[in-house]
Amino acid sequence: MIHPLSIDVRDAIIAGSTGRLAMILLIYGGPLIRLPRIDAVSMLGSLVAPNKQDAVTLGGAIHFSMGILFALIYTALWSVGIGSATWWWGLIFGAIHGLLLVLLLFVTTRMYPQLSEHFNGLPVLMAILLNHMIYGLVVALVYST
Repeated sequence: MIHPLSIDVRDAIIAGSTGRLAMILLIYGGPLIRLPRIDAVSMLGSLVAPNKQDAVTLGGAIHFSMGILFALIYTALWSVGIGSATWWWGLIFGAIHGLLLVLLLFVTTRMYPQLSEHFNGLPVLMAILLNHMIYGLVVALVYST
């Protein structure tokens, strides 16, 4: 039987925005707890903008939009019975999301060599995975309340 796609879009947007905020706090506050510094916003923006200021602006908009988009994807999957909006499924979805991103980064750095300066080693890749797990956790917790 096909399940109807019934998600609360407003709640998914709030969950995605909150998850993205938690992730940004960890990304930029990470060096305070000895995580590597990752400038995700500038990195994303550098794919589409010629200078640093435009890269930060566009990267912020891209990252914000992706936070909402992925929350909508998570909630759509939960609504059709793939997992549920619980803390452990949030961690699982975030881990899968993070692993897919790490794989994508290996491919993308071949096409855009300027990105390789942002991803220098295992600690950065592990931090990316952790950041996405936190994102998934927060999205699940916020969406389920």
